[in-house]
Amino acid sequence: MTMPVTAEESVPLTWHRHVTARCAVAVARPLALLPPRRLRRVLRVVGLGARPATVAEASAARRAVVSVSARCAGQGCLQRSVATVLLCRLRGAVPDWCTGFRTQPFRAHAWVAAEGTPVGEAGDMALFHTVLSVRRTTTEESS
Repeated sequence: MTMPVTAEESVPLTWHRHVTARCAVAVARPLALLPPRRLRRVLRVVGLGARPATVAEASAARRAVVSVSARCAGQGCLQRSVATVLLCRLRGAVPDWCTGFRTQPFRAHAWVAAEGTPVGEAGDMALFHTVLSVRRTTTEESS
């Protein structure tokens, strides 16, 4: 699953944020290799008891993830999205996690969304058909 062609810019991070972002990226790597149903189940469990993330929280987590990982800054959208969810969870929030595709031209992609908005994504995400997602709302405890 890939979409971005150019690597995203890194931002300066505090020592603590750098370490936690690296840990999230390291844990996300093997999780991204799981079959889709199992990955979805893991992300549901990770999100239990968490509040929905705001756009600012999800955006900050995504920027931290791409700052510590060249793979996540480039074409590793699945690992980037999973790492973003994990990093947000460390602060008590969870963004929506989505995977999907578009047909003209065909592209598969994984992303996070907060408050109904894709976070940090370039291009028209409305063209993507969501196939698999783990969504959080303010009223649900385990979606």
